[in-house]
Amino acid sequence: MTEEIAGVRIPDSTLAREATELVREAASQLVFDHSRRVFLFGSLRGQGLAYDPELLYVGAMFHDLGLTERYRRTDQRFELDGADEARRFLQRHGITGDAADRVWTAIALHTTPEIPLHLPAEIALVTRGVELDVLGIGYDAITEAQRTAVTAAHPRPDFKNRILEAFTEGIQDRPATTFGNVKADVLEHFVPGFHRTDFVDVIKNSSWPE
Repeated sequence: MTEEIAGVRIPDSTLAREATELVREAASQLVFDHSRRVFLFGSLRGQGLAYDPELLYVGAMFHDLGLTERYRRTDQRFELDGADEARRFLQRHGITGDAADRVWTAIALHTTPEIPLHLPAEIALVTRGVELDVLGIGYDAITEAQRTAVTAAHPRPDFKNRILEAFTEGIQDRPATTFGNVKADVLEHFVPGFHRTDFVDVIKNSSWPE
């Protein structure tokens, strides 16, 4: 039976069901609920746009896998962990080429402001969903009834503090990977002794004589 939340149908294909199960097993309830809300909010923000709901679903569900113990690495940005796993997952289901690239890019760029919004709809809508759920951007672009329905299905108790804890735990072992992205702010707040890399210092201290 197809599940519907706030008027949005959750994809019910084998691909979507396996994506749901993978994230449910690997991630905390916090990250699972957040990922589902990202799909729902992204879908609500995308009304009137042409996009593939399955690709959006995989992008939303996998976007924070890099914060999980099972999938996080220490040698690259956490966004790439989820993007790489999503591509492998899609390839196992015979989805390659542009479709897989769209999902990879949606996840890889979901913490990069503005650029995703100028790319294909699946990419833009993952970012729209993340921005709404984490930052409150677009909060009034959907109705109170829609927000209530989404959060009833996937609650967000003390979400602001708990997602910051999840970010910190997922990236504190790879501080250098936060250079140039918003997660440096997280470590600066919550990891004692963290010093962000300064772009100007990198330029001035490079090997070039002038």
